[in-house]
Amino acid sequence: MSGRAYVEGAIESYLDKLASGEPEPGGGSVSALVGALGAALVTMVTNLTLGKDKFAAVQGDMASLQTDAEKLRRELEELVTLDAQAYAKVAAAMKLPREDEAQKAERNRALQAALKGAAEVPLRVAEAVIAVARLCLPAAEKGNPNAVSDAGVAVLLADAAAQSAALNVKINLTWIEDKEFNHAAWTRIEAILSEAARLRDIVLALTYRKI
Repeated sequence: MSGRAYVEGAIESYLDKLASGEPEPGGGSVSALVGALGAALVTMVTNLTLGKDKFAAVQGDMASLQTDAEKLRRELEELVTLDAQAYAKVAAAMKLPREDEAQKAERNRALQAALKGAAEVPLRVAEAVIAVARLCLPAAEKGNPNAVSDAGVAVLLADAAAQSAALNVKINLTWIEDKEFNHAAWTRIEAILSEAARLRDIVLALTYRKI
C-alpha cells in the first residue's frame, strides 16, 4: 500500500473500508483526514482572497499562508494511510507465536516497537493539526470575509483532529512499557490540546463577529 493509498481513491471506498469489520483504517486515520480537510479549507480561504484588488494589502500574507496550508495538507494526507499501516504492524505483532519464553520475549519486543510506531503516527498528526489551527487565525483575520466561516470550520476540524489524535496516542501508551516515552508523548499531547482549544475559541469568536 502506497503512502497515499487512502486519499488517491474515491471517498466512498475509504468510507466503506472504514465502516467494515477490518481493524484499519480507524480513528487515527480519520483524525489525519479531518486535519487535512481543515488545511484544505485554509487554502480555500486564500484562493478566495488572492488576486483580488480589494485585498491587495494581504496578498503576500495569503500566498505564504497557502504554501504552509498545502504543505500540511500533503503531510496529513500521507498520515491517513501511514496510521493504518502502523496499526497493521501492531496487529501482526500480536499474532506472533508465544509457545515458549523465547517466543514470548520476541513477541513482546516486536509488539512494543509496533506500539511505539502506532503512537508516534497520531502524535505526528497532532503536531500537524496544531499547525493547521495556527493558520486559521490569520485566515479569519485577513482572508476574504465572505469565507470567514470556512476559517471557522477549519479551526473546528483542527481541534477535533487534535482531540482524535490524542485518543489514539493514549490508547497505545496504555500498552507501552517505556515510561519515559509515555511521559514525553503525553506531555506534548496535553500542550497541543491546550493550544488547540485556545485557538478554537479565538478563531470562533472572531468568525462570529465577522459574520
